[in-house]
Amino acid sequence: NLLPALFMENARKGSIVSRANSIGSTSASSVPNTDDEDSDYHQEPYKESYKDRRRRAHTQAEQKRRGAIKKGYDDLQAIVPTCEQQDFCIGSQKLSKAIILQKTIDYIQFLHKEKKKQEEEVSTLRKDAMALKIMKVNYEQIVKAHQDNPSEGKDQVTDEVKFNVFQGIMDSLFQSFNASISVTSFQELSACVFSWIEEHCKPQTLRDIVIGVLHQLKSQLY
Repeated sequence: NLLPALFMENARKGSIVSRANSIGSTSASSVPNTDDEDSDYHQEPYKESYKDRRRRAHTQAEQKRRGAIKKGYDDLQAIVPTCEQQDFCIGSQKLSKAIILQKTIDYIQFLHKEKKKQEEEVSTLRKDAMALKIMKVNYEQIVKAHQDNPSEGKDQVTDEVKFNVFQGIMDSLFQSFNASISVTSFQELSACVFSWIEEHCKPQTLRDIVIGVLHQLKSQLY
């Protein structure tokens, strides 16, 4: 009776140990791995934070780009005068980007034309200024020569004689002009003027008129 009782006791203890090991392994398997969990816990927020930073940086860059474009269009609309003068059909509506660009192109082309025109005017003024400088130098030389030799001007022609010469030339021209020009209509006047110039204002004709007037005045003076 002692052996069977001892055998039963050992069997009962083995069963208890086996069940304890089973419970321990089950409990151990049910408990999460703290090292792996800690590792996943630290890595996942880092990945999300990196994505968020990239997304935020991209959003900020896009907003900055759009802001720069909008500012550029606003500046163009403020600088270009024609953008402020909105068409009647548009009314108070905001100008589209296409219209702003087209008006800007038109205004730039207008400025190029104005610049070319002003450059031509400046070139003409420079030529005039150069001619005036040459005339100034010549007159200064004439004045200096007259101051150095004041006696040379005693025999010069008076203004009255000059006027008589001019009057004689103009009287002769007016006689031919009055005889040749018709004032019935503007068309006839235009045609007659050109015809009179071609016939009576040739260099040889003018030379003969001037010589005749001078001979006439000479005979009157002397």
